[in-house]
Amino acid sequence: MARYIFITGGVVSSLGKGLASAALGALLQARGFSVRLRKLDPYLNVDPGTMSPFEHGEVFVTDDGAETDLDLGHYERFTGVPARQTDSVSSGRIYSTVLEKERRGDYLGKTIQVVPHVTNEIKEFLHIGDDEVDFMLCEIGGTVGDIEGLPFFEAIRQFSHDKPRGQCIFMHLTLLPYLAASGELKTKPTQHSVKELQSIGIAPDILVCRSEQPIPEKEREKIALFCNVRKEAVVAAYDLPTIYDAPLAYHEQGLDQAVLDAFQISPAPRPELTTWQDVSDRVHHPEGEVKVAIVGKYTQLEDAYKSIAEALTHGGMANRVKVRIEWVDAEIFDKSTDVAAHLDGFHAILVPGGFGERGTEGKIKAAQYARENKVPYLGICLGMQMAVIEAARNVAGIETAGSEEFDHEAGKKRFEPVVYHLKEWVQGNAKVTRKVGDDKGGTMRLGSYDAILKEGSKVAKAYGTTTIDERHRHRYEVDIKYREQLEKAGLCFSGMSPDGRLPEIIEWPDHPWFIGVQFHPELKSKPFAPHPLFNDFVRAAKDISRLV
Repeated sequence: MARYIFITGGVVSSLGKGLASAALGALLQARGFSVRLRKLDPYLNVDPGTMSPFEHGEVFVTDDGAETDLDLGHYERFTGVPARQTDSVSSGRIYSTVLEKERRGDYLGKTIQVVPHVTNEIKEFLHIGDDEVDFMLCEIGGTVGDIEGLPFFEAIRQFSHDKPRGQCIFMHLTLLPYLAASGELKTKPTQHSVKELQSIGIAPDILVCRSEQPIPEKEREKIALFCNVRKEAVVAAYDLPTIYDAPLAYHEQGLDQAVLDAFQISPAPRPELTTWQDVSDRVHHPEGEVKVAIVGKYTQLEDAYKSIAEALTHGGMANRVKVRIEWVDAEIFDKSTDVAAHLDGFHAILVPGGFGERGTEGKIKAAQYARENKVPYLGICLGMQMAVIEAARNVAGIETAGSEEFDHEAGKKRFEPVVYHLKEWVQGNAKVTRKVGDDKGGTMRLGSYDAILKEGSKVAKAYGTTTIDERHRHRYEVDIKYREQLEKAGLCFSGMSPDGRLPEIIEWPDHPWFIGVQFHPELKSKPFAPHPLFNDFVRAAKDISRLV
């Protein structure tokens, strides 16, 4: 039976909470324990996939097809444990399930209330898979005191009460602001945050205090006294040069030991931190630098491309170089015909996924620039589709090539659709069908699918195999009926679905490194196991940098 660690937040960023959860999971693994990390999101996003990246950041996709928020990406990157649908739930999903049960008659006509019906549903979610691991780390989204979070806090209070004593602990993240004018750390926000938590029946066992400055012993003792925790359980969380220092930093501050002490696990195995020491060394001691342009449409909010940025960092670690990312707004090319002015000097170009027509002509120009100037190019999802449209227009002679998505958005036919709305595909042994008019939420080709790679292709060499599985998230697909015409023009379809109907990967064989993939390889990359494509992409950029 798993031990539960509930992680709540006061005045602290969601990244701080998610990062602390992920780092703690990595530290417990380093001591030989099995872990699973879980996110409870109090907000009403039933389908994160229907929300704007500007509002929600990146949508992370699991192998089994769940659309979740970017915290699960941190969990996977730090622990290597593949996330599942059951690792994330929103209040919208909880309320939806309660209403479905009521309509089925499961409650026998009783009045439906937040307590016990909603809280019981949250507790049922918490129980899933608790016999599979040693520790279940459950992060509660939002901040203590948020009205949306009250049912979740009540549920975890009840849950810990129902469990045997010593099977659940509470970890609370707070902020210690530093007032430069007076040169002091203020503990009051932490005290009030803990008071708010205690008022709803939850007493934290461990406090993780975000701080720009070292916490003096006097302040640590004050926090312990007024927040009713042991002094050793007041853990400092300082700002770090890189998130990949977090496991080592938290270990140095005693977070993992505080957790083991709270559960009275003694003696405990010593942690094996060699992997994280190597990761930190590779980040801090690169032997060169490469510049990569990410040409996208959500560049004002870098969290929209969080996994891509991290996967590039991992590729840099594998090649012992620092990857300097510069964000290039694709719409710049709508106003400027001089593409070279914006892309000269980069060692590689990456065009990520996205939805809608805005910025796509700029992405097409970026693909053309990379092809003509022999700059390494990686196109992901929409980035692959734009590369195919560019090849169709400028090499294969299909001058009006475009995507059916853009015609659907405009409400009129303007393009020859080399990219079309995907209406059916095979998932396992079943056929999935979709219509253009279906509701947007959860109607994409989502989750992990197999692909077969062409022998001798660049992608086959990068992966070291011809059979792969990768995570997808898309509604539109390159139309196979244009394959022959495009291949005659020189474009190679180097990866296909097992039934040969869906193009998964394209590449230019006469280019140093030009690959487009329909899936999202960034979602499976980890600092201690960089994704093969990002590893090879950065290697190609490194080769270019040494030729310049």
